Amino acid sequence: MNTPPQEWGRGRRFPGRTLLVGCGKLGIKLGERLIADGVEVFAMRRSSAELPAGFSVITDDLRVARRRALPACDSVVITLPPDAEARAEADIYSAALTNLADALPSLPSRVVFVSSTRVLEGCAGAAPLTESDAAAPAGARARSLLEGEVLAAELLCAVTVRPAGIYGPGRDSLIRRVREHAPVDYSRRTNRIHEDDLVGLLHAMLWAETPPALIHAVDREPVLLGEVVTFIADRLGVEPPPRVVPEVGGGTVLDGQLLVDFLGSLRFPSFREGYAQMLGESA
Repeated sequence: MNTPPQEWGRGRRFPGRTLLVGCGKLGIKLGERLIADGVEVFAMRRSSAELPAGFSVITDDLRVARRRALPACDSVVITLPPDAEARAEADIYSAALTNLADALPSLPSRVVFVSSTRVLEGCAGAAPLTESDAAAPAGARARSLLEGEVLAAELLCAVTVRPAGIYGPGRDSLIRRVREHAPVDYSRRTNRIHEDDLVGLLHAMLWAETPPALIHAVDREPVLLGEVVTFIADRLGVEPPPRVVPEVGGGTVLDGQLLVDFLGSLRFPSFREGYAQMLGESA
């Protein structure tokens, strides 16, 4: 059994029966860790394919309004993926969260909604942003995510985790761009989080007695994209990719102090440790 986190200094709770809504790659890793803790895990998604043993599977599409009865749960983690079908993005969360709230027999004691730091995209600038800064969605996807945060809090008393760009095994698009020598905007400000650290955060949010109502999942080093691709190219032994012309820059700088205060440490505190491991494994 895993050792529960000692985070936040305010006691611990047992996650109890946990429902993972969406349950893609991130949810699967979290579910496996919870099962190792002795937690009963339900996975709710549109397809039961490729779910590990030990998950109780609920095959359903929450966007569809119908009568449904879900098991009573102590904890819920919502990791709904982007809609790949021809639907308005704003409909994803309004329909799914309303139908989820209607189907649960009682309000779980802990609900975690996984959003994205994309909701801060309109705050582009070099000044570090914290959880106290107001969201400023610029695009339809960001507006939809922010609506999801608000609705999850209203309907389910959810706390919110906003990951930055997730990378890790199987999430190697930047490595592929460097290998392909694709042009890159070196001047763009970027933030990221390794998948393992994000799973660790979600796990801690379920165990903590009083977790933050909102937390940004970002590592300790916001950095210009050019520094990241140069590091990767050096590790690969290839020339750095060319710069796009003209460079647009932009992007945000996110302060990750709350995450460190909550977790205590990160396994991959910067892109260097994370990409070094990925490149070492693929060598």
